[in-house]
Formats: sequence, C-alpha cells, structure tokens
Amino acid sequence: MNAHVTTIAGPMDPAATDREKARIFKKVGMRILPLLILSYGLAYLDRVNISFAKLQMQSDLGFSEAAYGFGAGIFFLGYVLFEVPSNLLLARIGARRTMSRIMVLWGLASAAMIFVHDERTFYILRFLLGVFEAGFGPGLLYYLTLWYGRTHRGRVMATVLLASPVAGVVGGPLSTAIMAGLNGALGLAGWQWLFLVEGLPCVALGVLLFLVLCDGPEQAPWLTEAERALIRADLAEESGGQRHDGFSRALRDPRIYALAFSYFCMIAGLYAVSFWLPTLLRSGGISETFTIGLLSALPYVVAVATMQLVARRSDRSGDRYGYSIAGCFIGAAGLAATGAALGNVPVSLAALVVATAAIYSAYTVFWTIPADLLRGTAAAGGIALINSIGLLGGFISPMVIGTIRDATGSLQGGLAAIALALAAGGVVLILLRRRRQAVPA
Repeated sequence: MNAHVTTIAGPMDPAATDREKARIFKKVGMRILPLLILSYGLAYLDRVNISFAKLQMQSDLGFSEAAYGFGAGIFFLGYVLFEVPSNLLLARIGARRTMSRIMVLWGLASAAMIFVHDERTFYILRFLLGVFEAGFGPGLLYYLTLWYGRTHRGRVMATVLLASPVAGVVGGPLSTAIMAGLNGALGLAGWQWLFLVEGLPCVALGVLLFLVLCDGPEQAPWLTEAERALIRADLAEESGGQRHDGFSRALRDPRIYALAFSYFCMIAGLYAVSFWLPTLLRSGGISETFTIGLLSALPYVVAVATMQLVARRSDRSGDRYGYSIAGCFIGAAGLAATGAALGNVPVSLAALVVATAAIYSAYTVFWTIPADLLRGTAAAGGIALINSIGLLGGFISPMVIGTIRDATGSLQGGLAAIALALAAGGVVLILLRRRRQAVPA
C-alpha cells in the first residue's frame, strides 16, 4: 500500500493524475460498496416482500385490499417520524454504529412478521419495521458524500441504488420459491417462512457492519495519509449552486420542500409497482405463484440496465434535472398505459417495464441534486428531510390504490392517480431548473 505514497507530493498536489485518482476510488469502492449494496438490497427486499406474502397471507387472514394497502404503507409512517432524528444522530455518532443498529433491529422486526394473525398485529409490526429502518437510506446516501465528490457521485449513487431493482430481480423468484417450497414446514405457512428467511440475515449483516465499516476516510486504517489527502482535495473541488452548511438554513430553503414533493411523487410511483405488481399479474389470469415471481423480476431487470446508462450520461453531461424530469413523465405515461391495458398481461407488463425503468432512473439521478446543494450537518439532516417527506408517497400510494380497487374492483383508477402524481413531480422539477438557470450561483 505504501508504495503508492510517492505518487502524491502533498495534501493538495495538483499533479495527482486521473489514473491515480481512479486507483484510489477503486480501492475505496472495493472496501465500502459491496457491504452498502448488500445492505440496501436487503432493506428493499424486507420492505416489499409483503407484496408476495400477500398472495397467501391475504386469504389466510382475510384482509381486504384496503387493509393490505394501509399495512403496506404504514411502514413509511414509522420511517418518516424517526428519520430526521436518526440521521442527525448519525452525523454525531458515525455511520458504523448507526447502520449496524438499524440493520439488527429491522431484521428482528421483519422476522417477527411470522406472528401476524390479524389486522392489528399486521399494522403494528409494519409500523415498527419502519421505525427501526428509519434513517438507513438517507444515511447511506449521506455516507457516500463523505467519500465521493460530485464528479463521481452520480455513478456511485446509481451503483448503490441499483440494489433496489436487483433485489426486485432476485426477490420475486426467491420469495415465491420460499413460499411454495416451505409452505407447511414445521407448522408454518409459506408467507411466515418468507419473513423469517429474509429477515434474519439482516441481523447478521448488521453485526458485520459494526465490525468492518468505518465512519469516513479519516478513520479508514486501509488508506494512507496521502490517499486521504487526495480524497479531501477531490471533495474540496466541488462547485455548483449555493450550498448550505447548517441544517436550520436548509429548513428555510423552499427548494428543499419542492425537491421533497418531487421525490414524494417518484416514491408513489415506485411503490405502486413494488406493492401491486404480483397482484396485477394474478388479476391478469396468472395463478401459479412461482410464475408470478419470475415475471415480477422482468421490470427490475430492465431498470438495472437503464439506471446505469442514465447515471453515466448524467455524470458526463452534468444535467441532473433533465434526466429526472424525463423519467417522471415517461414513468407517468407507462403507469397510465399499464392501467389501460389491465387484463392483457403482455401489454400491461410491457408498459410496466417501461414505467419501472423510467421511475428508477429519475429516482437515481434525483439524489445527486440535493447532494450538490447541501453539505455538512445540512447534508445529513436535509437529505433525511427530503427523504422523510418523500417517503410519505410510499404511505399514500398503496392506500390510494387499495381503496380505489375495493371501490371499483380494478387497479386502473389507482394507477391513473399515481401517474398524475408522477407528472406533477416532473413539473415541479422543471420549475426548479428554470429558477436555477435564472439565478446562477
């Protein structure tokens, strides 16, 4: 490791080559990204595996569509209430202890879903799952801002956020295989095995994070001082719009709330897909549980490739708003087309593939916008605030769709409502971009 020290003359040496930078950031990536990606993927899986459990759980326990929608969404209410305090605490005590604590507690809460026996226990445990997971997503994004400047941030964030659609690819076949293969084993239903098998690994991973994660470059024993200096210099080179250092100043900036509204609309779209895709496939006439799991993976396969392509293009062009805006409008059109084609599985699934890829792309690029606007305590708290307000979309979306489906017997009206929300989020981003262009930093 020390053989590389001589290539950098001092903490701010401008002669450090792009090749040397690439080597150091590759080293950083190999150390921290695999654990973060795995953690984020498991978080997403434990959040949405309820959509597959519903295929057995709803009939076993007699839940209505509205009760399912409320239980799926109440997770986000618990998450939102505790997210900002969790992220402000992260800035004080560090990522290692915060992320470890979150993962252990949410893994236990997810596994405890085996004890659900009525609507009340369903709501309580989903709420607690949100409480325990609060702060993990924005905390992870904040953690990345401690390592990567804006020239690398888009691709790195896309790589980590890629864990969500990858979990979608793996989660469908895995979840339905667990439910079909273990149904009745040791007296537990397949949906109970699903929560147990997918929840307990989070506990083990939480312990591992505590043992191996470090709080930032300055605490990383595997970096030389010269390598830390280069990372500091890369972060110091950031430029762009006005950046807030204090959380209280960020709270007074209307752009933060406008961004939160747009994120709310994206999240509503994402969880319309995540919580209702298996139900949509079953309502289209597909009855085999494992087949539903396999087909559920298709939108996420396309999203994985699209996210990477869009993130790279966004990094090269520097256009964050444009790609996020386009994703919102394409996603809205895709959801509306999905609703219009219900009953025709090939057409509705194709439209949903387009919608999922577009919304995930918008979501990925979106997170580079607040990361460019905020720093320091404002980054920890501001990102959490945007995420907290935005995640209310995950609370509202399944409730809206479930209630409309109970009232009309169809998913079409609910999907149309979420499509309108996505389009509204795109409009707000257009207005923000115009303001940014009109008032340069």
